[in-house]
Amino acid sequence: MSTSSRSKFVLTVSCPEANGIVRAVSEFLFQRGATICDAAQHRDPVIDRFFMRVEFEEVEEDLPETDKLDRDFSEIARQFDMQWAFFDQAEKTRVLLAVSHHTHCLNDILHRWDSGVLPAEIVGVVSNHKDMEKMTQWYGLPYYYLPSTGDNKQQQEKEILKIIEEGKVELFALARYMQILSADMCEALKGRIINIHHSFLPGFKGADPYRQAYMRGVKVIGATAHYVTTDLDEGPIIEQTVEKIDHNFDIDDLVQIGRDAECSAFARAVKWHCEHRIILNGNKTVVFR
Repeated sequence: MSTSSRSKFVLTVSCPEANGIVRAVSEFLFQRGATICDAAQHRDPVIDRFFMRVEFEEVEEDLPETDKLDRDFSEIARQFDMQWAFFDQAEKTRVLLAVSHHTHCLNDILHRWDSGVLPAEIVGVVSNHKDMEKMTQWYGLPYYYLPSTGDNKQQQEKEILKIIEEGKVELFALARYMQILSADMCEALKGRIINIHHSFLPGFKGADPYRQAYMRGVKVIGATAHYVTTDLDEGPIIEQTVEKIDHNFDIDDLVQIGRDAECSAFARAVKWHCEHRIILNGNKTVVFR
Protein backbone atom coordinates (compact mmCIF):
# COMPACT_ATOMS: atom_id res chain seq x y z
CA MET A 1 0.00 0.00 0.00
CA SER A 2 1.40 3.39 -0.97
CA THR A 3 1.83 6.04 1.69
CA SER A 4 -0.64 8.36 -0.05
CA SER A 5 -3.43 5.74 -0.04
CA ARG A 6 -3.24 4.94 3.67
CA SER A 7 -6.09 6.03 5.92
CA LYS A 8 -4.99 8.80 8.27
CA PHE A 9 -6.49 9.77 11.61
CA VAL A 10 -6.05 12.22 14.48
CA LEU A 11 -6.57 11.54 18.18
CA THR A 12 -6.85 14.41 20.67
CA VAL A 13 -6.68 13.85 24.43
CA SER A 14 -7.17 16.01 27.52
CA CYS A 15 -6.96 14.58 31.04
CA PRO A 16 -5.40 14.99 34.49
CA GLU A 17 -1.64 14.43 34.49
CA ALA A 18 -0.70 10.82 35.30
CA ASN A 19 2.04 8.30 34.61
CA GLY A 20 1.58 5.99 31.65
CA ILE A 21 -0.68 8.07 29.38
CA VAL A 22 1.67 8.16 26.39
CA ARG A 23 2.48 4.48 26.75
CA ALA A 24 -1.21 3.51 26.92
CA VAL A 25 -2.07 5.53 23.80
CA SER A 26 0.93 4.21 21.87
CA GLU A 27 0.19 0.62 22.82
CA PHE A 28 -3.47 1.01 21.82
CA LEU A 29 -2.48 2.21 18.35
CA PHE A 30 0.26 -0.41 17.95
CA GLN A 31 -2.18 -3.21 18.70
CA ARG A 32 -4.39 -2.00 15.84
CA GLY A 33 -1.64 -1.95 13.26
CA ALA A 34 -1.23 1.81 13.23
CA THR A 35 1.93 3.81 12.89
CA ILE A 36 2.30 7.23 14.55
CA CYS A 37 3.23 9.97 12.07
CA ASP A 38 3.31 12.87 14.48
CA ALA A 39 2.73 13.34 18.19
CA ALA A 40 2.70 16.42 20.40
CA GLN A 41 1.96 16.78 24.09
CA HIS A 42 1.74 19.49 26.73
CA ARG A 43 1.30 19.62 30.48
CA ASP A 44 -0.28 22.66 32.12
CA PRO A 45 1.71 22.89 35.38
CA VAL A 46 -0.79 25.20 37.08
CA ILE A 47 -3.76 22.85 36.88
CA ASP A 48 -1.65 19.69 36.35
CA ARG A 49 -3.52 18.71 33.19
CA PHE A 50 -2.17 16.81 30.20
CA PHE A 51 -2.92 17.41 26.51
CA MET A 52 -1.96 15.30 23.51
CA ARG A 53 -2.50 15.21 19.75
CA VAL A 54 -1.49 12.17 17.70
CA GLU A 55 -1.57 11.70 13.93
CA PHE A 56 -1.48 8.08 12.86
CA GLU A 57 -2.12 5.89 9.82
CA GLU A 58 -2.71 2.29 8.92
CA VAL A 59 0.22 0.06 8.01
CA GLU A 60 -0.83 -3.36 6.74
CA GLU A 61 -4.60 -3.50 7.10
CA ASP A 62 -7.55 -1.17 7.37
CA LEU A 63 -7.96 0.49 10.72
CA PRO A 64 -11.44 0.54 12.27
CA GLU A 65 -13.58 3.60 11.62
CA THR A 66 -13.60 6.35 14.23
CA ASP A 67 -16.77 5.04 15.92
CA LYS A 68 -15.10 1.68 16.53
CA LEU A 69 -11.89 3.36 17.70
CA ASP A 70 -13.96 5.42 20.14
CA ARG A 71 -15.59 2.34 21.62
CA ASP A 72 -12.32 0.44 21.89
CA PHE A 73 -10.55 3.42 23.46
CA SER A 74 -13.22 4.09 26.09
CA GLU A 75 -11.64 1.73 28.64
CA ILE A 76 -8.33 3.60 28.52
CA ALA A 77 -10.22 6.89 28.61
CA ARG A 78 -12.04 5.88 31.79
CA GLN A 79 -8.80 4.79 33.39
CA PHE A 80 -7.22 8.23 32.88
CA ASP A 81 -10.43 10.31 33.08
CA MET A 82 -9.90 11.53 29.52
CA GLN A 83 -11.79 13.79 27.19
CA TRP A 84 -10.89 12.50 23.75
CA ALA A 85 -11.89 12.39 20.10
CA PHE A 86 -10.86 10.50 16.96
CA PHE A 87 -10.99 12.19 13.55
CA ASP A 88 -10.68 10.70 10.08
CA GLN A 89 -8.55 13.12 8.07
CA ALA A 90 -10.35 12.10 4.87
CA GLU A 91 -13.50 13.76 6.26
CA LYS A 92 -13.00 17.51 5.94
CA THR A 93 -14.53 19.81 8.56
CA ARG A 94 -17.75 21.38 7.31
CA VAL A 95 -17.63 25.17 7.73
CA LEU A 96 -20.31 27.86 7.46
CA LEU A 97 -18.96 31.40 7.13
CA ALA A 98 -20.71 34.56 8.30
CA VAL A 99 -20.02 38.13 7.20
CA SER A 100 -21.52 41.61 7.34
CA HIS A 101 -20.02 44.55 5.37
CA HIS A 102 -16.24 44.05 5.43
CA THR A 103 -14.83 41.92 2.59
CA HIS A 104 -11.23 41.23 3.56
CA CYS A 105 -11.52 38.16 5.83
CA LEU A 106 -14.17 36.48 3.68
CA ASN A 107 -12.26 37.09 0.46
CA ASP A 108 -9.04 35.77 2.00
CA ILE A 109 -10.55 32.62 3.48
CA LEU A 110 -12.48 31.77 0.30
CA HIS A 111 -9.32 32.18 -1.77
CA ARG A 112 -7.39 29.87 0.58
CA TRP A 113 -10.20 27.32 0.39
CA ASP A 114 -10.46 27.52 -3.41
CA SER A 115 -6.67 27.17 -3.68
CA GLY A 116 -6.71 23.98 -1.61
CA VAL A 117 -4.72 25.54 1.23
CA LEU A 118 -7.59 25.35 3.72
CA PRO A 119 -8.50 21.70 4.51
CA ALA A 120 -12.21 22.35 4.93
CA GLU A 121 -15.51 21.91 3.16
CA ILE A 122 -17.20 25.31 3.07
CA VAL A 123 -20.94 24.83 2.81
CA GLY A 124 -21.95 28.47 2.31
CA VAL A 125 -21.97 32.03 3.58
CA VAL A 126 -24.62 33.63 5.76
CA SER A 127 -24.98 37.40 6.07
CA ASN A 128 -27.25 40.10 7.40
CA HIS A 129 -26.43 42.16 4.27
CA LYS A 130 -26.33 41.50 0.52
CA ASP A 131 -22.87 43.00 -0.04
CA MET A 132 -20.98 39.70 -0.42
CA GLU A 133 -23.53 37.79 -2.47
CA LYS A 134 -21.78 38.11 -5.84
CA MET A 135 -18.39 37.22 -4.37
CA THR A 136 -19.81 34.12 -2.71
CA GLN A 137 -21.65 33.00 -5.83
CA TRP A 138 -18.47 33.46 -7.88
CA TYR A 139 -16.98 30.69 -5.74
CA GLY A 140 -20.04 28.53 -6.43
CA LEU A 141 -21.30 28.64 -2.86
CA PRO A 142 -24.82 29.30 -1.54
CA TYR A 143 -25.45 32.69 0.03
CA TYR A 144 -28.00 33.00 2.82
CA TYR A 145 -29.26 36.55 3.20
CA LEU A 146 -30.80 36.81 6.66
CA PRO A 147 -31.30 40.43 7.74
CA SER A 148 -31.15 41.00 11.48
CA THR A 149 -33.10 43.61 13.41
CA GLY A 150 -33.93 43.99 17.06
CA ASP A 151 -37.36 42.54 16.39
CA ASN A 152 -36.37 39.42 14.44
CA LYS A 153 -33.02 38.48 16.02
CA GLN A 154 -34.33 35.31 17.67
CA GLN A 155 -35.93 34.11 14.44
CA GLN A 156 -32.84 35.00 12.42
CA GLU A 157 -30.64 32.91 14.70
CA LYS A 158 -33.10 30.01 14.42
CA GLU A 159 -32.67 30.18 10.65
CA ILE A 160 -28.88 30.09 11.02
CA LEU A 161 -29.08 27.11 13.37
CA LYS A 162 -31.35 25.37 10.86
CA ILE A 163 -28.74 25.87 8.13
CA ILE A 164 -26.07 24.54 10.49
CA GLU A 165 -28.12 21.48 11.38
CA GLU A 166 -29.21 20.63 7.84
CA GLY A 167 -25.72 21.24 6.48
CA LYS A 168 -24.08 19.17 9.25
CA VAL A 169 -21.87 22.18 9.93
CA GLU A 170 -19.05 21.60 12.41
CA LEU A 171 -17.61 25.14 12.54
CA PHE A 172 -19.37 28.52 12.33
CA ALA A 173 -16.63 31.00 11.35
CA LEU A 174 -17.39 34.70 11.74
CA ALA A 175 -15.45 36.51 9.01
CA ARG A 176 -16.22 39.97 10.41
CA TYR A 177 -19.87 39.25 11.18
CA MET A 178 -20.88 42.35 13.11
CA GLN A 179 -23.75 40.89 15.10
CA ILE A 180 -23.68 39.90 18.77
CA LEU A 181 -24.81 36.30 19.11
CA SER A 182 -27.33 35.45 21.80
CA ALA A 183 -26.35 33.43 24.86
CA ASP A 184 -28.54 30.57 23.60
CA MET A 185 -26.69 30.42 20.29
CA CYS A 186 -23.29 30.63 21.97
CA GLU A 187 -24.20 27.70 24.21
CA ALA A 188 -25.70 25.66 21.35
CA LEU A 189 -22.44 25.97 19.37
CA LYS A 190 -19.95 25.98 22.23
CA GLY A 191 -16.43 25.33 20.95
CA ARG A 192 -17.67 25.57 17.35
CA ILE A 193 -17.71 29.34 16.69
CA ILE A 194 -14.58 31.32 15.81
CA ASN A 195 -14.53 35.12 15.72
CA ILE A 196 -11.94 37.66 14.58
CA HIS A 197 -11.50 41.27 15.67
CA HIS A 198 -8.83 43.94 16.03
CA SER A 199 -6.61 43.54 19.06
CA PHE A 200 -7.38 46.96 20.57
CA LEU A 201 -10.21 45.48 22.61
CA PRO A 202 -11.15 46.18 25.32
CA GLY A 203 -9.25 49.47 25.08
CA PHE A 204 -10.82 51.05 22.02
CA LYS A 205 -14.45 50.01 21.69
CA GLY A 206 -17.17 51.18 19.33
CA ALA A 207 -16.80 53.19 16.14
CA ASP A 208 -13.46 54.20 14.57
CA PRO A 209 -11.12 52.12 16.75
CA TYR A 210 -8.21 52.89 14.44
CA ARG A 211 -8.77 56.62 14.80
CA GLN A 212 -8.88 56.14 18.58
CA ALA A 213 -5.64 54.17 18.40
CA TYR A 214 -4.00 56.80 16.20
CA MET A 215 -4.97 59.59 18.57
CA ARG A 216 -3.46 57.64 21.47
CA GLY A 217 -0.24 56.98 19.55
CA VAL A 218 -0.28 53.21 19.82
CA LYS A 219 2.93 51.39 18.92
CA VAL A 220 1.53 47.95 18.06
CA ILE A 221 -1.47 46.84 16.05
CA GLY A 222 -2.88 43.39 15.53
CA ALA A 223 -5.80 40.98 15.59
CA THR A 224 -7.24 38.25 17.81
CA ALA A 225 -9.03 35.07 16.76
CA HIS A 226 -10.94 33.29 19.51
CA TYR A 227 -13.80 30.94 20.26
CA VAL A 228 -17.08 32.69 20.96
CA THR A 229 -18.64 32.46 24.41
CA THR A 230 -21.39 34.32 26.22
CA ASP A 231 -18.71 36.78 27.43
CA LEU A 232 -18.44 39.19 24.49
CA ASP A 233 -15.00 39.06 22.81
CA GLU A 234 -13.51 37.25 25.82
CA GLY A 235 -13.61 33.63 24.67
CA PRO A 236 -10.57 31.32 24.57
CA ILE A 237 -7.88 32.88 22.35
CA ILE A 238 -6.64 30.74 19.45
CA GLU A 239 -4.27 33.07 17.60
CA GLN A 240 -3.02 36.65 17.77
CA THR A 241 -0.95 38.65 15.31
CA VAL A 242 0.88 41.91 15.96
CA GLU A 243 2.81 44.51 13.94
CA LYS A 244 5.01 47.32 15.23
CA ILE A 245 4.03 50.83 14.12
CA ASP A 246 5.16 54.39 14.87
CA HIS A 247 4.31 58.03 14.26
CA ASN A 248 4.91 57.71 10.50
CA PHE A 249 1.77 55.63 10.02
CA ASP A 250 -1.49 57.45 9.31
CA ILE A 251 -5.00 56.16 10.02
CA ASP A 252 -5.37 54.50 6.61
CA ASP A 253 -2.09 52.66 7.17
CA LEU A 254 -3.36 51.39 10.52
CA VAL A 255 -6.59 50.18 8.96
CA GLN A 256 -4.75 48.25 6.21
CA ILE A 257 -2.27 46.70 8.64
CA GLY A 258 -5.17 45.74 10.89
CA ARG A 259 -7.05 44.08 8.04
CA ASP A 260 -3.98 42.08 7.01
CA ALA A 261 -3.55 40.96 10.61
CA GLU A 262 -7.19 39.94 10.85
CA CYS A 263 -6.95 37.86 7.66
CA SER A 264 -3.87 35.94 8.77
CA ALA A 265 -5.03 35.31 12.36
CA PHE A 266 -8.50 34.24 11.22
CA ALA A 267 -7.17 31.91 8.52
CA ARG A 268 -4.74 30.20 10.89
CA ALA A 269 -7.41 29.74 13.57
CA VAL A 270 -9.87 28.20 11.11
CA LYS A 271 -7.17 25.98 9.60
CA TRP A 272 -5.97 24.73 12.99
CA HIS A 273 -9.54 23.97 14.04
CA CYS A 274 -10.11 22.01 10.84
CA GLU A 275 -6.88 20.09 11.40
CA HIS A 276 -7.93 19.30 14.99
CA ARG A 277 -4.93 21.08 16.46
CA ILE A 278 -6.81 23.01 19.15
CA ILE A 279 -7.85 21.64 22.53
CA LEU A 280 -9.83 23.79 24.95
CA ASN A 281 -8.29 24.29 28.38
CA GLY A 282 -10.85 26.23 30.41
CA ASN A 283 -10.85 29.81 29.15
CA LYS A 284 -7.75 29.29 27.02
CA THR A 285 -6.51 26.88 24.38
CA VAL A 286 -3.68 24.49 23.70
CA VAL A 287 -2.71 24.77 20.03
CA PHE A 288 -0.45 22.07 18.55
CA ARG A 289 0.87 23.87 15.47
